Amino acid sequence: MHIWVDADACPVVIKEILYRVAERTKLPLTLVANQWLKTPPYPSIRAIQVPKGFDVADNYIVDQAVAGDLVITADIPLAAGAIEKGALALNPRGELYTKENIKQTLDMRNFMETLRNSGVETGGPPAFNQADRQNFANQLDRLLAKR
Repeated sequence: MHIWVDADACPVVIKEILYRVAERTKLPLTLVANQWLKTPPYPSIRAIQVPKGFDVADNYIVDQAVAGDLVITADIPLAAGAIEKGALALNPRGELYTKENIKQTLDMRNFMETLRNSGVETGGPPAFNQADRQNFANQLDRLLAKR
């Protein structure tokens, strides 16, 4: 299992959890972003800087991920692309995207985007909090225990 991180919008506390997991398990962890990232000097961790542009990091992750990998992202189209390739997708709040729920999640995302584009104020997600961090850590532990 290779862990891929959509790192541009990933909360720092989630990256720190992932660094500890990579150090403990020796699983390869790759953070992909369109900016330079400082990462700990562990042999299993690397950062890839991709050019700026719409979905460049997402496309890189989908191109590189293979069945059985884990993609960490809040980007629902990226999660859908990862699942299509047989990878797992987990968002930073601990929600696991699956073949069973990704279509509905993607449809809801597209519906909300249509509302926003037509001028409706939909608000954003709630602030990231300690419960989100714990949910992520717990779900990650469950996934790693299954591998």
